[in-house]
Amino acid sequence: MSALHPRYEESQRSRVPAELLPRLVGLCEQTARANIALTIDAEEADRLVLSLDLFSALAQDRRLAGWDGLGLAVQAYQKRAPAVITWLPELARATGRRIPVRLVKGAYWDSEVKWAQEKGLGDFPVFTRKAATDLCYRACAARLFGGGDRLFGQFATHNPRTAAEVIELAGPIRRYEFQKLHGMGDSLYELLAERLGKRFRCRVYAPVGDHRNLLPYLVRRLLENGANTSFVHQVSDAGRPLEGIVADPTQILTDQTLAVVKPSQLFGERRNASGLDLADRRVLDGIVVRLTLDRDAVPAEADRHEPADAERRVGHQRDSSTSDVANAVGTAQTGYGAWSHRPAAERAAVLEAAADLFEKSRLDLLSLIVREGGRTIGDALSEVREATDFLRYYAARARADFAAPMALPGPTGEHNSLRLEGRGVFSCISPWNFPLAIFVGQLSAALASGNTVVAKPAEQTSLTAARAVALLHEAGVPSEALQLVYGGAAVGMALVEDPRLAGVAFTGSTATGKDIARRLAAGPRPIVPFIAETGGVNAMIADSSALAEQLVRDVVISAFQSAGQRCSALRVLFMQDDGADSVLEKLAGAMAELRVGDPADPATNVGPVIDARARDKLAA
Repeated sequence: MSALHPRYEESQRSRVPAELLPRLVGLCEQTARANIALTIDAEEADRLVLSLDLFSALAQDRRLAGWDGLGLAVQAYQKRAPAVITWLPELARATGRRIPVRLVKGAYWDSEVKWAQEKGLGDFPVFTRKAATDLCYRACAARLFGGGDRLFGQFATHNPRTAAEVIELAGPIRRYEFQKLHGMGDSLYELLAERLGKRFRCRVYAPVGDHRNLLPYLVRRLLENGANTSFVHQVSDAGRPLEGIVADPTQILTDQTLAVVKPSQLFGERRNASGLDLADRRVLDGIVVRLTLDRDAVPAEADRHEPADAERRVGHQRDSSTSDVANAVGTAQTGYGAWSHRPAAERAAVLEAAADLFEKSRLDLLSLIVREGGRTIGDALSEVREATDFLRYYAARARADFAAPMALPGPTGEHNSLRLEGRGVFSCISPWNFPLAIFVGQLSAALASGNTVVAKPAEQTSLTAARAVALLHEAGVPSEALQLVYGGAAVGMALVEDPRLAGVAFTGSTATGKDIARRLAAGPRPIVPFIAETGGVNAMIADSSALAEQLVRDVVISAFQSAGQRCSALRVLFMQDDGADSVLEKLAGAMAELRVGDPADPATNVGPVIDARARDKLAA
């Protein structure tokens, strides 16, 4: 169904059923008149609930009453497959129909695993071992046959053990069919036709279309059947014993150990930042409720407003004075001795405790980033996870690089070692477009190294920074080791020009970076390390071998996430003439489907620019 709607995803639930269901009903009516079947295909795990809701609506549509050709594909590698099979007989009884169920093992295993790891989910939506999928397939087949006459099993497989298990479960009476791809498994099904005689039914699937449209499908099938765990691949290996190929999956499960790394263990030395499943409607609804409550709780006297709506207040923050800046640097200088002399393992433990607090306070931080920074829910969640990962990453580096001296070669027999330690007070100046991730990344690196920090966030997102610093203090970072000042360029320059600074970390515009460099070089003090990350013009180069759909998706993500307000945002796309017109047509269509609006709405793809100045610059 994703081929019939450009935004077939849970976040667009408010529009998908109204726009897609009439089209689906029309297609079903055409197939019913032609007396052929139509199967709703299985897609990614993120779309399962949405697909089931649409399938249920189709089954209940009175215009399709009396037609038993409406079928559903179920993927046995999905952990929810048995529950889907259990749900279907009740739907069939309620709608007075027989539902054909195409049971497959699943073709997107590698993608599902990587997506779960990348999102930091608590577990995988699919089984991580082929034997578990085979076992689930058997369990689903048993449930299909247990559903009585209301379900008609359609078993898609090229695996002889799976086929034998289906035949055994079906017995001599129950009706069902096998399904195979054209040109695959011919030997198996010729043998089954000979053995089963009149009981044998097999539907052959064949893709239809031109070379351009079929190529991605054919490549996917080649990858699937060329995988090491595929029966088609294994049976062609003359050195592999047949007994091992057709072994009972229960025995295989007990003999093997888990090989796939869980999402939380993706990085080995440190725990992956946990995420939220934004394809789960309950999760999205909970976030929306929290955002609504937080908006209602802002006091009337607050003088800071949301970039998405000037009528909505977000909080209050007073700018620091020049004396505030000087006092902050003095406090950090006083605290440097105690913090730098704490063992690296202790500093690391404090940062890890802060990471845990960030995850516990995830909705607090997400809400502030959405309301103050104008980031969409998905972008805000990514921001919290990146900040959390920075804390754990630099904690790991502190243990590895700062705990003990590193031995160096002694060419003439001498003893040489390298010991890393802090320098003093670091100023960390961060931008508004990554109000939490860059802010926390800068100061966590400095703190892990034994430095103390005076942090100055962008004035547009100072409330988010204040909440982050409060959590760091709660985790055990002494207030003397981490100071916070607020304000714009004047406050930043007062901080940079303080002669007591031992280093500056800055992320922002190239012009501001150059200005800071000049000011640091102008005084009589020793050379001050200056770590600067500035913006630029980012280009993407795509040749004619690029898959157009993937290219368009990546371009849209890079160019328009965070309303394009990232130093890494795509600015220029270079393509070969070959196929460029087709890509541009698809790109224009994808851009037209982007929804601009309130970042607190899960359906919004592009939120506001940060302030009136940014808006006027775009409008000029």
